[in-house]
Amino acid sequence: MTETESKKDVASGPKQGVPTGREFMQEAGAVGILAILWTLLPAVLGFTLLYFLGSVSSWLAEQGSVGILIYIGFFGISAGLGLFPTYAQAILGGWVFGMFIGIPAAITAIVLASFIGYLIARVASGNRVQRILQRHSKSEAIRRALIGRSPLRTLGIITLIRIPPNSPFALTNLLIAACGVPLATCLVGTAIGMLPRTALIIIVAAAARSAGVDNFEAFMSQGRDPWMIGIGLITAIIVLVIIGSIAKGALQRAAGLDMGSEDR
Repeated sequence: MTETESKKDVASGPKQGVPTGREFMQEAGAVGILAILWTLLPAVLGFTLLYFLGSVSSWLAEQGSVGILIYIGFFGISAGLGLFPTYAQAILGGWVFGMFIGIPAAITAIVLASFIGYLIARVASGNRVQRILQRHSKSEAIRRALIGRSPLRTLGIITLIRIPPNSPFALTNLLIAACGVPLATCLVGTAIGMLPRTALIIIVAAAARSAGVDNFEAFMSQGRDPWMIGIGLITAIIVLVIIGSIAKGALQRAAGLDMGSEDR
């Protein structure tokens, strides 16, 4: 073997650590572009939806029972395509339909969105992301530790990944699908993990809407007892942060324990 061939084998062999952002983008191709779009678009369009919350909610309420189906369909398709974030559409659901209809409608839409996002991510990534992770030993060890065990344990891991309020929905869809998580596990784990934060958002939005105003700005200036909703919102945020911290800690412990057992 020549010196050139030896260097080529070393370069193509497994690397230590995890890929840097630049390395991932260079190797991921279209998947990297999709990851950028699914990070930026929901942030921009989410604020746009909230800005027009009054007019959108009025139109949706005028559709009657059909409005629920429109809400689920639009929520599921737009979130699945990585356009709108789940939090903004959960606010819309609570604002228009209240708690008892809004929560099941939103969770149904989230499952639909997860299904759409999963299929898009699988088509876009193929086995590319898994090959990237396999070339970086630590990344592959983490992937196996998180999803390379029993189906029930993988379901628990996906649920924990979905719980934190700062977990980006579309980008997480991409990572879950690209890492080879089974579709059914992805959908069930997403529904369970997304339920706490979605329910809290809808409850707060429904309470704000009950003040009889058209948007959040009017509510804060005209609504009855706005400080009560303000306290409720702060409390909800604190609860979400606590739940998210617990989930992250459990996730880190699960990964750490499995990686430790693999090292032995």
